[in-house]
Amino acid sequence: MENTISLQHNILYSRSYQKIKSTEHYFPDHALGVMLSGDSHYFTNEGTFVMKAGAICLMRRNQLFKKLKNLGPNGEPIALISLFLDQNFLHQYAAENNIPKQTAYQGKPMVDLTGNVFLKGFFDSLLPYIDHPEKLTAKIAELKTREAIELLLQTGDTFKNFLFDFQEPHKIDLEAYMNHHYQYNIPLSSFAKLAGRSLSTFKRDFTRLFETTPEKWLQQKRLEQAHYLISKQKLRPSEVYLEVGFENLSHFSFAFKKLFGLTPTELTAQKNNTSHY
Repeated sequence: MENTISLQHNILYSRSYQKIKSTEHYFPDHALGVMLSGDSHYFTNEGTFVMKAGAICLMRRNQLFKKLKNLGPNGEPIALISLFLDQNFLHQYAAENNIPKQTAYQGKPMVDLTGNVFLKGFFDSLLPYIDHPEKLTAKIAELKTREAIELLLQTGDTFKNFLFDFQEPHKIDLEAYMNHHYQYNIPLSSFAKLAGRSLSTFKRDFTRLFETTPEKWLQQKRLEQAHYLISKQKLRPSEVYLEVGFENLSHFSFAFKKLFGLTPTELTAQKNNTSHY
């Protein structure tokens, strides 16, 4: 089980002694993190990013990804510290430091900063607070957040663009976006934001385009993909349900049988029996 400690509202420490396969994550804010032990694999539609022990990564806001966390080679726990940079704080910082409006950021959504000795020193300075979180006051957390921003800006000119591009996602091709991201089990409000729409506009555009509600379309699409993975790719139901965006196996099995007339397990058995002939 993963244990997450909020050292302050935007600084988190998490630790687990078990392998973790999560469904998906959506961060509305930038995140700067260090992997203390174990490793994390981040799967996005643009590729896979791996953080091993000692790795430091800056992740851009409004990213969708799935995650697999593994223990260290000698059973070390999965442990990391994450610092989130929210838009309100960055707006305030930009105003205080006369940082001009930035053009749209076009670089990588995940930036590998492993080996940056100053950022390593920054995270090292947070380690004592893991055992004494009460010592990390709101004032100290604010100073630490400002320190992190300063260190990023010293690292290269591109980080000013990364941090202070305040443009929201623009209205995009809804059909292409949903067909590319349907397997992420996030709230409709998050889908709407990432597609550059209000929730009401998203629902209206969706219904006009797909001639059904988002909820019905998402379930149908996920179940059809699950059927393909089980029947054609020979994957087990327990490997599939998280992959296609269901939260638990029992709900997945119930919905699968309602659509296809047999449970995922029954489909697996049927395919196995057929393959013997």
